[in-house]
Amino acid sequence: MSVEVICEKSFSNADKEILDRFIEFQKALILKDDEKLNEILMDDYELVHMSGKTQSKEEFISEVMDGTLNYFKSVIEEPTILHDDDSSATLIADVTLTARVYGLHGKWTLNTVASFRKIDGIWYFGNWDN
Repeated sequence: MSVEVICEKSFSNADKEILDRFIEFQKALILKDDEKLNEILMDDYELVHMSGKTQSKEEFISEVMDGTLNYFKSVIEEPTILHDDDSSATLIADVTLTARVYGLHGKWTLNTVASFRKIDGIWYFGNWDN
């Protein structure tokens, strides 16, 4: 699988759960696993692209599945997890994606801010601002 984490620090249990969930999400993008994407993403998930374009969960998954958005590799660098409380947190990292997006093939490093919410003991991905 082409998901790599570059980080020298260790994580507490809650932080590791969030990072692992983000890694799961990256793998699901690469594998075009719509079931896993639907499981991980909150219903009100929102993606803000580098261009400023905003997509809903349904729009985003649709474009992943139809090949408009193709992800091949993800490198997550120096992730930091900030907790607002016991049930909400933010992952901050530089995420370098190798992808073909809207016909353009390249490698983009995104200054990622990803929000997570914990519901019934499970972390879900709320939005991705990059």
